[in-house]
Amino acid sequence: MARPSRRTSASPLFTPGGRRDRAALKATRRHLADAASAAGRTNASDTAAQAGQDDSRPVYPVSGRPGPASARGNRLKLPAHRMTTAVAAGAYPFLAEGGLGAEGLYIGRDVHAEASFCFDPFTLYGKVSGYTNPNVLLAGVIGQGKSALSKSFALRSIAFGHRVYVPCDPKGEWTPVAEALGGTSIAIGPGLPGKLNPLDAAPRPDSVPAREWEGEVRKRRLLLLGSLARTVLGRDLQPMEHTALDVALDTVVTTAETNGRTPLLGEVAATLNNPASLDEAGGAMSGRLGEAARDLAHALRRMVHGDLAGMFDAPSTVAFDPTAPMLTIDLSRLSGGSDDTALVLAMTCASAWMESALSDPGGGRRWIVYDEAWRLMRHPGLLQRMQAQWKLSRGLGIANLMVIHRLSDLLTAGDEGSRGRALAEGLLADCSTRIIYRQETDQLHAAATLLGLTTVETEAISHLGRGRGLWKVAGRSFVVQHLLHPRERTLFDTDARMH
Repeated sequence: MARPSRRTSASPLFTPGGRRDRAALKATRRHLADAASAAGRTNASDTAAQAGQDDSRPVYPVSGRPGPASARGNRLKLPAHRMTTAVAAGAYPFLAEGGLGAEGLYIGRDVHAEASFCFDPFTLYGKVSGYTNPNVLLAGVIGQGKSALSKSFALRSIAFGHRVYVPCDPKGEWTPVAEALGGTSIAIGPGLPGKLNPLDAAPRPDSVPAREWEGEVRKRRLLLLGSLARTVLGRDLQPMEHTALDVALDTVVTTAETNGRTPLLGEVAATLNNPASLDEAGGAMSGRLGEAARDLAHALRRMVHGDLAGMFDAPSTVAFDPTAPMLTIDLSRLSGGSDDTALVLAMTCASAWMESALSDPGGGRRWIVYDEAWRLMRHPGLLQRMQAQWKLSRGLGIANLMVIHRLSDLLTAGDEGSRGRALAEGLLADCSTRIIYRQETDQLHAAATLLGLTTVETEAISHLGRGRGLWKVAGRSFVVQHLLHPRERTLFDTDARMH
């Protein structure tokens, strides 16, 4: 007998009750759809009611937003949006500084803007906001190209009719540059014929009355003598010592003018060492100046009979030529050694002689380069004389360039709050242009503190390559790659003996 066929289906698992319940399920689904539709209409009416009560929510018609912000007719006007500079830097990260303009010396390439970078302190003065003086600070470790940059300033300035003066060249590196430009170099040292009298008086400018000029010359001479004495003694002068110095200078100047000649350092030292002469000239202070001037006499004796004898205690053997394109004073014959006081004193005397000759405001635009200026930072007396000279730069049409190795060199002038530190920081404040070449890692904190560098700038100066520097010009920042002409590279090469 044949077995009956059996059908298997999974429908009961999903639709219990079989076919007899299909009609009921269909009706249930229909009722559910009607309920969902009714609920949707209720929610829509509730939302519309809430929207009518809350006027702060924008509800626009189907045609779009009305008013000038609708962008109809290609006239889109959006309200102004204010943001912080930090947000703006993130929103617009691909912007570069526009540079300082095309006037002045060509320096090289602006790394960020990929454009030429030109610089002229005389042109920027009065045109750029915050640019208050033409002085420049150049700092960088050895071998990074700061010497080549300072020499480029000199060489390229000649083409603009500027003149360049280097009152102290401790290494003799500027002599080839001066000779190549048709300038003059004066060598000062033991046994050499060149002599400079730092007490020389410059010719009086036509615009300055004679009486006023005499007072200016006397003030400069006193400042120089006081700076030399403080440097040798290693301390500030006492009130009686100041008086003795005044009386001695006036006595020597009176005698020299009577004989028709220029006063000399040796005569001042001899007068300080003569108590009877000081007491006679001192008048009411008689009997006390001779004793007070004892240390002063020994201090200035070094300039006459010590290791600097024969250099600055005789009439000048060279005359200042204001028409020469470049003039340098070569002090490379003086050995610096561990105690470079002699070299520093010579730098000061040479600077005083040259600066007195540059006191004519009608002399045109001029650069004065203070190479190896870090040597002066340990002597507050010399810093004071240097700062007084810098204060006159704008009125004389002079741009001073100070070259140091590290920014921390400025901190060696004294402890925080001391007079020496204040003078060094004053020199920095009188430089509207700061050029920083690569600094060692342990010098970054001092550089950031003194210059107010940002975190990005501080990080950048530790990785700068040769010839590349961070330029801070009146609060604006540039990273500039200095470019040299092949002939400049040969002329400025300070590593020739290493090749």
